[in-house]
Amino acid sequence: MAAAAAPQEAAAPTGPLWGLVQDFVMGQQEGPADQVAADVKSGSYSVLQVVEALGSSLENPEPRTRARGIQLLSQVLLQCHSLLLEKEVVHLILFYENRLKDHHLVIPSVLQGLRALSLCVTLPPGLAVSVLKAIFQEVHVQSLPQVDRHTVYSIITNFMQIREEELKGLGADFTFGFIQVMDGEKDPRNLLVAFRIVHDLISRDYSLGPFVEELFEVTSCYFPVDFTPPPNDPHGIQREDLILSLRAVLASTSRFAEFLLPLLIEKVDSEILSAKLDSLQTLNACCAVYGQKELKDFLPSLWASIRREVFQTASERVEAEGLAALHSLTACLSRSVLRADAEDLLDSFLSNILQDCRHHLCEPDMKLVWPSAKLLQAAAGASARACDHITSNILPLLLEQFHKHSQSNQRRTILEMILGFLKLQQKWSYEDKDERPLSAFKDQLCSLVFMALSDPSTQLQLVGIRALTVLGAQPDLLSSEDLELAVGHLYRLSFLEEDSQSWVAALEASGALATLYPVAFSSHLVPKLAEELHVGESDLARGDGPTKPCRHLRCLQALSAVSTHPSIVKETLPLLLQHLCQMNKGNMVAGSNEVIAICQSLQQVAEKCQQDPESCWYFHQTAIPCLLALAVQASMPEKEPSVLRKVLLEDEVLVAMVSVIGTATTHLNPELAAQSVTCIVPLFLDGNTSFLPENSFPSRFQPFHDGSVEQRRLVALLMAFVCSLPREVEIPQLNQLMRELLELSCCHGCPFSSTAAAKCFAGLLNKHPAGQQLDEFLQLAMDTVEASLGSGPSRRQAFTLLLWVTKALVLRYHPLSSCLTTRLMGLLSDPELGPAAADGFSLLMSDCTDVLTRAGHAEVRIMFRQRFFTDNVPALVQGFHSAPQDVKPNYLKGLSHVLNRLPKPVLLPELPTLLSLLLEALSCSDCVVQLSTLSCLQPLLLEAPQAVRIAALQCMHALTRLPTPVLLPYKPQVIRALAKPLDDKKRLVRKEAVAARGEWFLLGSPGS
Repeated sequence: MAAAAAPQEAAAPTGPLWGLVQDFVMGQQEGPADQVAADVKSGSYSVLQVVEALGSSLENPEPRTRARGIQLLSQVLLQCHSLLLEKEVVHLILFYENRLKDHHLVIPSVLQGLRALSLCVTLPPGLAVSVLKAIFQEVHVQSLPQVDRHTVYSIITNFMQIREEELKGLGADFTFGFIQVMDGEKDPRNLLVAFRIVHDLISRDYSLGPFVEELFEVTSCYFPVDFTPPPNDPHGIQREDLILSLRAVLASTSRFAEFLLPLLIEKVDSEILSAKLDSLQTLNACCAVYGQKELKDFLPSLWASIRREVFQTASERVEAEGLAALHSLTACLSRSVLRADAEDLLDSFLSNILQDCRHHLCEPDMKLVWPSAKLLQAAAGASARACDHITSNILPLLLEQFHKHSQSNQRRTILEMILGFLKLQQKWSYEDKDERPLSAFKDQLCSLVFMALSDPSTQLQLVGIRALTVLGAQPDLLSSEDLELAVGHLYRLSFLEEDSQSWVAALEASGALATLYPVAFSSHLVPKLAEELHVGESDLARGDGPTKPCRHLRCLQALSAVSTHPSIVKETLPLLLQHLCQMNKGNMVAGSNEVIAICQSLQQVAEKCQQDPESCWYFHQTAIPCLLALAVQASMPEKEPSVLRKVLLEDEVLVAMVSVIGTATTHLNPELAAQSVTCIVPLFLDGNTSFLPENSFPSRFQPFHDGSVEQRRLVALLMAFVCSLPREVEIPQLNQLMRELLELSCCHGCPFSSTAAAKCFAGLLNKHPAGQQLDEFLQLAMDTVEASLGSGPSRRQAFTLLLWVTKALVLRYHPLSSCLTTRLMGLLSDPELGPAAADGFSLLMSDCTDVLTRAGHAEVRIMFRQRFFTDNVPALVQGFHSAPQDVKPNYLKGLSHVLNRLPKPVLLPELPTLLSLLLEALSCSDCVVQLSTLSCLQPLLLEAPQAVRIAALQCMHALTRLPTPVLLPYKPQVIRALAKPLDDKKRLVRKEAVAARGEWFLLGSPGS
């Protein structure tokens, strides 16, 4: 080492360096090591000067002194290894290798130095191999403490990353050396690293030589993992981490198969639940790398173990893992390439499964029917070959069993099994339809499904509907005659009055199949539904309402349900619109419910059209003008007002029409939307009705210019359209429109129309790009609000405008939003508007359905609620404390609304600081405040820490010492409440719950 330590220009150790070395080595101080490392990094000393200063310590006859000297050098190297030259690395490695033969007290420090050197980028070729050979030969690793064993694993890992080819040059000697290092390892921290090294040995094609079994043994001895992390473990290693890391090793090579598969079979057959699960999951993982050759000798035993677990286990998890393993086994056998002279293991494996399961499907008691079906379906789902083999053998048997059993519940079970096999067929594609296994059974399957649909049992009908949907999804399977019968059954089931489940399922199936077979549904279902509508119209014409309102409603729902294909929409949409128009003619007496039902069906059709741009535009240009024409006609003055015209202007009906128009507009192509806006905006501003059908109205349509109350109400329809447009669509006459909306929003004659105008103004404001025009609109709005908010008949309307404008700006983070929110808070003290202002905070924090929505292209910034909370809750709390007593409830109400709509992760950390206010809110007389506050407190109570739950239960226990007559009225309620913590996940909580509940049970009993 003297030659290694002496630099070319020998420099005597300086005083300060020598002093630091002495303080560390002899004075047992830890600080000097960092100081020396800092000096080396700054260039004050070189590493070899440090070695020279350590000279006497490194040659000291006392092992502890030598260990301290090497420890100082190693700690310096760990911080300064990047500064070393190649020549220095060579000398240092030779020194450290030599010291591996030193006293056992020295070894930990030597290993730390080698770890530092293993990180050097200047490491010369050949030294990595030299270091590892020295460690394998000189160090008995498993006799070292955990931290030193971890150091050895780190050295190996470092060299494998930077010197892979050199280590591979060692051949199987490297693998054998590592086996010796790892053998007997018990610490989970080290095992995670060791498992990773083994995985890399295999995955990077290191030579295992004759040591495959030894490598397997040294890792498989930990299987299955049995590890429970200690309480408050700072390392955070979980049992699952070890399981997954070990599984990655065991399943990384097929060379382990002959050793691993018997082990897995043994553990699956054991009585330990965790061992069963781990073994089945590992088998599942192994199947991804195994082939037929590895599995061949073990298939009978594997099948026997899996079958027994699925048939006999009481654990759903074991059953699920067993089925997954069977699926993977079958998939593995399916993808293996067969030689011409090789045995087809898949065929024989599936034959064994069929032999062991099929007889259970025929047993009269049907005890093992479902386990057998699950096994068969798990295997069939693995490949097209497996699916064909099993389906062609099982379907005839199940079809026969269906006809043998007469009870509906037994038939339902069999049909559900058939349904499972039908679903599996959807996974595979067949070029020739004659190749499909289902083709041979098509007629029998259709007959069976139609029998189920005709059965009086609702549960059997439901399975039949699902089976029909799956059959229909098979390309080119059903004939036109089959489809006609299917449509007939779905039509009949859609009008069943006794049970809602069947008709809902029938509607869903109709929608799914109509997408695939539009011609069949246009030919056989739509005409029948049209006839049903005419029957309802005849009833209305007679003035006695539909004889069967339920059938009328079902008919509307069926029309919307089947509108899943563009060609069908072109038939159903005119039918629905014509039906609505018919109600507006003659002497029909239609209530608002009938009109709302039609609008709801129209909205559902609009939703289905959103996915297809062509259908979306067809719906928009067909339905919107028709609805607007009906509404405009209804708003016109007439000598003899009809009932329907009054109905069309009711709040609920207009809201339903708003939903239709909004849904039909949100997904419009911007170019097409621009065409539409040039018609609809002039309709409201200029009364231009030329684009409306049947546009001969008795007077002008002027909702903004001295229009009647009826006409003003239709501004809600304008709101639905313009507030759902894409942002890039330019709105004509925008300046005039905004001024008209502002004026209408403060008219006190009709709250519905003024609110609609305020919402429309806010919706347009939210989307308007920043700039001078936006600032002008905002100034105009604030002037209008302040002019009417002070006093007068329009105060409430001005407040509503302020509220909606504030929301529009809060959503987009506009700077003015804070001023408006402050103005809103000031109104909490207003005698007239205070309660409404408190409720306004609910509107600011909640999502709307008609305007200011993301679907309607509004600018809604993420986390706007969190930002509103941060900016405004402190002011609300301060306002509460300074407010008079009669105004405090308004602040509490506003605060609870804000908190109640915060995301739970944001709310929970803030609750402790607001707890006193929330508890005070519970004593507020306003039930809305109480309910909202309780909703805020609920997550805090549900997710209380263990210590809090225990303390709460101890308090309940202590309460039993109070006088019995005081407690008896609460006894039943407390006993019920204490039942829940009996199932707490923590044993100590359950213990306290048992004690407390026991005392409350005994309350009032003799001798208590």
